[in-house]
Amino acid sequence: MQPKKSLGQNFLRDKNILDKIIRAADLKADDFVIEIGPGEGVLTLKLIKHTSKVIAIEKDENLAEKLAKNFQFSIFSFQSISNDPILNFKNKAAVIVGDMLKANLPLLIENNFVNSDLFVDSNRFNYKVIANIPYYITSPIIKLFLETKYPPKEMILMVQKEVAERICASPGQMSILAVSVRYYAKAELLFHVDRKSFWPAPEVDSAVIRIHETRNMKHETKEDTKNFFRIVKAGFSAKRKMLLNNLSSSLHLEKKIVEEKLKKVGIDPSRRAQELSVEEWKKLAKIM
Repeated sequence: MQPKKSLGQNFLRDKNILDKIIRAADLKADDFVIEIGPGEGVLTLKLIKHTSKVIAIEKDENLAEKLAKNFQFSIFSFQSISNDPILNFKNKAAVIVGDMLKANLPLLIENNFVNSDLFVDSNRFNYKVIANIPYYITSPIIKLFLETKYPPKEMILMVQKEVAERICASPGQMSILAVSVRYYAKAELLFHVDRKSFWPAPEVDSAVIRIHETRNMKHETKEDTKNFFRIVKAGFSAKRKMLLNNLSSSLHLEKKIVEEKLKKVGIDPSRRAQELSVEEWKKLAKIM
């Protein structure tokens, strides 16, 4: 099947990379996995050999139908799920046709994880997200799963190399993306993937990252989170400028006031936004 450029389709062909992804996921027999963009199903077939249940979500209707037909998977659509949300798998895998970004993720999880060992409590479900996601939706997909009511236990994602390095950067090279991801979880870069591992070959190299130890956000109010990101955006408002100047300008506060607050939480006013850790941003958000 000819890949669709409009959907960012680049199919993984390197079996060694597939095996490395599976090893990195460290799957157990009772793990529940959500896969985004299964494409031809090369990773899906690896997954069902190691796990008890896989939900593969594919936006391309033709690919989804072909995957279900070739491998005898159950197939659903998000429309049918909204009417009868319990999938009732006939086998280890199910394919859902639709746009993950438009899905009711909490509903999908609630109705397919209840009465399962994967159910931890009213706020936690143990499941993993493993995917080679189209690069143009990397940030929205990560945001969707980290901000949902029930974040995954772990995410193993193939993303653009530069994006992977930004997400996993250390203080000194932080970006809004890195702070945003690590407000919710830890992130680490696992390994790089050459562009020649795909067909057709993309214009950039890739990398596989792990996002894990997701925070249970039930103790964080929406106002807390909103305030945190308001301060972070203000701090990053102008590149290469001191944190003091950015916060003063963006928040419309006198420099003297901002300087006092920075010093109170042990942050040198001359530092720049990319130098701060997530914990320092949290302290700053509270005092501001």
